Amino acid sequence: MKSIVESTAWPMTAPAPYSFFHIAFTAVGLTAAVFLAYYTAKRIKSFGIYRLLFCCGLLLTASECWKQLFLYYVVNGETYDWWYFPFQLCSLPMYFCLALPFVPSKYKTILCTFMQDFNLLGGIMALAEPSGLLHPYWFLTLHGLIWHLLLIYIGLVIAFARLSDTSIRGLVRIVPLFCACCLIAFVINVTAKPLGAADMFYISPYYPSAQIFFHEAAVKWGIAAGNIIYLLSACLGGAIFHGIFKWIIPPEK
Repeated sequence: MKSIVESTAWPMTAPAPYSFFHIAFTAVGLTAAVFLAYYTAKRIKSFGIYRLLFCCGLLLTASECWKQLFLYYVVNGETYDWWYFPFQLCSLPMYFCLALPFVPSKYKTILCTFMQDFNLLGGIMALAEPSGLLHPYWFLTLHGLIWHLLLIYIGLVIAFARLSDTSIRGLVRIVPLFCACCLIAFVINVTAKPLGAADMFYISPYYPSAQIFFHEAAVKWGIAAGNIIYLLSACLGGAIFHGIFKWIIPPEK
């Protein structure tokens, strides 16, 4: 396995944020994601969309497994780096897409609403501030960029196919799920402390947030305050996207 993984370790000069490579790749990818999402939603019925989302979950899982192996064998010298444990806000669609076929309809709607609101938030914010996505290896760089473009695609497919609940009630129903995921992330951060630096959801109680602006807030006002500001900002961002979709894609009568 090690030799197979190492065979994909094609080096590159890490692109700078907002370089031609980053801007061009993002522009082309976003355009493709929007048009493909609209086309998909119009051509496939809702049951087929759920199967498509499940396939997206399989694709995300396969690429994440390869990323973990790549980090373990190529980047970190056969040492596991808990910083890259796959439980960030942008990792959740991998799990939720895989869960969709196995949950009742009302929970499908909650998961889809969550992915619609937070996929768009996470994908767009990561591409807008891409320093964590650009690496000196082609695989890692393309993985990071394509992963977040796929999150945007998934969120738009859900919105265009009207699989979410764009009402205020729909927004309220995803808040407990967000809080539960935050709690899991916090537990991972605390549990993994003896093993290495983990910063799931960027709310580690031990390190200032790695996210721009929120890092400065944590340095200035303390880690706990920085984490609270970050989580409230994430909720606000999700609510803004929820309102946008409520406005441009009203529920079917």
